Amino acid sequence: MKIARFSHDDTIAFGIVDEEEHELVVLKADPMFAGYEPTGERVKFTDAKLLAPVIPRSKVVAVGKNYHDHAAEMGGEAPAEPLLFLKPNTSVIGPDDAIVLPKQSERVEHEGELAVVIGRIAKNVAEDDADDYIFGYTIANDVTARDLQHRDGQWSRAKGFDSFCPLGPLIETHVDFDEAVIETTVNGVRKQEGRLADLVHSVPAIVAYASSVFTLLPGDVILTGTPAGVGPIVDGDTVDVTISGVGTLSNPVRSA
Repeated sequence: MKIARFSHDDTIAFGIVDEEEHELVVLKADPMFAGYEPTGERVKFTDAKLLAPVIPRSKVVAVGKNYHDHAAEMGGEAPAEPLLFLKPNTSVIGPDDAIVLPKQSERVEHEGELAVVIGRIAKNVAEDDADDYIFGYTIANDVTARDLQHRDGQWSRAKGFDSFCPLGPLIETHVDFDEAVIETTVNGVRKQEGRLADLVHSVPAIVAYASSVFTLLPGDVILTGTPAGVGPIVDGDTVDVTISGVGTLSNPVRSA
């Protein structure tokens, strides 16, 4: 099931995607907290503006170097434990919103990723129970100012600028991890491709590990890592991140 957060007639709402009819079945409230009760209204998909499908209540937790090939291209090996860092919720934008290149950086790069949306308060979750705490999945772009990352020696500034966490376009409640492929293109040219099955640390392992450090709140988002092929984006580019079965997240790139 696919769930959208969208605006229509100056109102923000949530809806279930009816793919056959190309419509949104409007829900009475955020289904994460209120369930899937419909209002009886339907909105044509083409009449809705899709928004970031979730605005994290407290944080975006991200995992670095979680594909062996990406760890190698960054000059090292994948860590034995998930390498965690945080992005502020103010970095979140939605589909078709612009990634804004900050004046402080001369090299900003794309990093297409699967994102996990937490649906329940989670603390010290057992790996076998992790699925019970996941509301669904969406697509992320962990935009990074690479020169600032190298200069600072830690990642808060490089990963945390406004617009550096595009999310969307929808939340999918089920993903086939054995089959799903992630691909990033810039201006239609493929730059990254990987399989979700190749994550070094699995989604249940990441949820368990992260919840042993932070209390995860409903609406918090976990970015699970990017495959090899990260590279620069510049003013005028369009970045598309696609995960089979989930959709395509598209964002233009603009100078500040």
